[in-house]
Amino acid sequence: MNTWTVTVASELPMLNLNQRMHWAKKAQLTKHWRRLAMVNAMAADLPRNLNRVHIVAHVTKPTNRQYDAHNLLPTLKAAIDGLVDYGLIPDDTNRHLIGPDLRQGGKGDPAIVLTITELEPQ
Repeated sequence: MNTWTVTVASELPMLNLNQRMHWAKKAQLTKHWRRLAMVNAMAADLPRNLNRVHIVAHVTKPTNRQYDAHNLLPTLKAAIDGLVDYGLIPDDTNRHLIGPDLRQGGKGDPAIVLTITELEPQ
């Protein structure tokens, strides 16, 4: 099995399930995270046209404060969509994607570190 890692980091805030923001601001941030993931996939020279992958996402934050990693699912969804835009997998349906599994990644610069593992086709 092949495994790749790509880090998606930005100074803009991550999208959070608890946020109540104007739809236009949310759309702008979503587009930003999606594009950023696509650009970082290009920079990491990830493969294209994989049939099936498992993705584990570790969130790093600048403090050790407790938080619910799963609240950052909107950011992760945008990043996964960016990987699809890049061509890593044809779609983010269950047929092509297992996960993503979202986990706390510890203290560090704000980022989502994606570990992508190629799986055998079903």
